[in-house]
Order: sequence, then structure tokens, then C-alpha cells
Amino acid sequence: MEVISYFEAWAIEHPYTVSVLKFTFWVVIILLAISLLRKLLKRSLPDNSIRYKSQKGIEIVGYVLIILLSISYFTGNIKDFTLAIGLLSAGITITLQELILSIAGSFYIFFVKVYKPGDRIEINGIKGDVIDIDSIYTTMMEIGEWISSDNYSGRIVKLSNSFVFKGAIYNYSQDFPFVWDEFNLPIRYGSDIELAKSIVIKTAQEVLSEYVAQSQSKWREVVDNYYIEDAQVEPTLALTMTDNWVQFNLPYIVDYKKRRITKSILHDKIGKAILETDGKVVLASATFEIIKIPKIDIQDQAQT
Repeated sequence: MEVISYFEAWAIEHPYTVSVLKFTFWVVIILLAISLLRKLLKRSLPDNSIRYKSQKGIEIVGYVLIILLSISYFTGNIKDFTLAIGLLSAGITITLQELILSIAGSFYIFFVKVYKPGDRIEINGIKGDVIDIDSIYTTMMEIGEWISSDNYSGRIVKLSNSFVFKGAIYNYSQDFPFVWDEFNLPIRYGSDIELAKSIVIKTAQEVLSEYVAQSQSKWREVVDNYYIEDAQVEPTLALTMTDNWVQFNLPYIVDYKKRRITKSILHDKIGKAILETDGKVVLASATFEIIKIPKIDIQDQAQT
């Protein structure tokens, strides 16, 4: 009884300390509840997408509860929210500006659907696949850097969510998961140009038909949803006469994850088909032809 009386008297003498301790206690309870619910959802939900979204939803609800609890404890009334924000905003804005922007960015990403886990994006000069989004950071598996192709570099990058407000975001997979690429082929003058054209067009139709069929319906959705003109998704061949050769240019559409392998397949099949023409079609290369070597008189300096 004496211990209880002592703590009651101490609580009366230190009301602010008691209030802070109560606030800390409830914050810890909320954080523990968030962690527990996330673990339960991870075990009980088999689908990765649903499990991920549920865990993020629980996390957001927990943060909202902590914000409401903070307002209740430090203002005494939830209705005093505007006044409390007005008094605290100056200091908080200066000291926690980046953190606030990151948290706001996470809400912006979630509700506006700027990108989601699984998307391939480029932001702040970094390109990669999004593997996680939390309240502060977007985690990406990096692509490129010292790797010239669209392969993973092996580095995992954590990028502040505040960058969604600071620059452009390139999304390779949202709405239209295809990109345009091109194939250039130099053909020597004197080759059978019509035969070369038929080889390139036939090979392109065989290799790219699946992507063309898939992209047509997706492109119609883009045209319906955005102010953009219709575009041709079928591969088209263009020829340019240069000083050294006939330049074949083939723009084509391809799945953004299969750009490198598709170009490799085109090179392989077209190269083999050209070899089978028995010299009717010849690839060109940069060469130099010496027309005439001028005569140079060399005098023996020792005799002069």
C-alpha cells in the first residue's frame, strides 16, 4: 500500500512526466500490434500481392493512430489539431523536412499509384525494379551502371520517397509494358536490296508477332485513357542511302524485360539468312580505298 501511495503522490507531483510515459506506452503498444499483425498476415495470406498490400495497409493505419494519439495527448482535444499544427509547424518543418516529404511521398505513391512493387522505373537517374515500398524508402534492384544491357548490377538501392516530388519518374511497365527499340543493318551497294528487305521483314514478323499482338490492345487502352495520338506498333522498315552503304532501320515494339534477348535473336536469324543468300546480300563495313600514292622524292641529306 505504501508503494502504491508513493507512486500516486509522485504522479500528482509530475503530471507531465506521467503523460509522456503513458504516451510512450501506447506508442509501443501500437508498434508491437503492427509488427504482430504483419507477421500474422505474412503467415496466413498465400498470395504475395495481397499479403504485401495488407501489410502496408496495417502499417499506414498504425501511423495514423499514432498521429491521432499525439494530437490527443499534447493538445488535450482532437479539435485543437489546427492550433497544434500551427504552433509546431515551424520547428518540425525545418528539422524534419526530408522525413515529412518521404512520408508524404509514400502516401502519394500508394494512392496515386505512381509505381508499385514489380514495376521497372527510373527516378533520380537510377533505373531498376521496385522490390519494396515502405513509409520512408523505395527499395530497388539496380539495373545498368557498369552493365551496358538491361541486366541487374547486383546492387540494392534505397531511395527516399521524397524524390517523387522532385523530378521525373519513368515507368517502363505501368499502363503500357512495352518499349520501342530499333535494329540497324548496313547493306553493301550492289546487293540484292529486295531480297535483303524480304529477309528483314520476314524475320521481324516471325520474332515480333507475339509482342505486336499483345501491345495492340494495351496501346488502345493508353489512347482511350490519355490525350495521345494513335501509333503504329507493327515493325516498319526504312532505308537510307549513305556514302558507304544502304542503311536498313527497323523500329519495333518489344516487352520491356526482353529488349536485349529480342535484339540478339534478330541479329542471329537475320545474319544466318544473309549468309544463305550465297553473296546476293552482303553486309557492309567501313573501308578505305587508296586511289593513288603520290611520288615522293627523297634526297640523301648526307650528300648535300
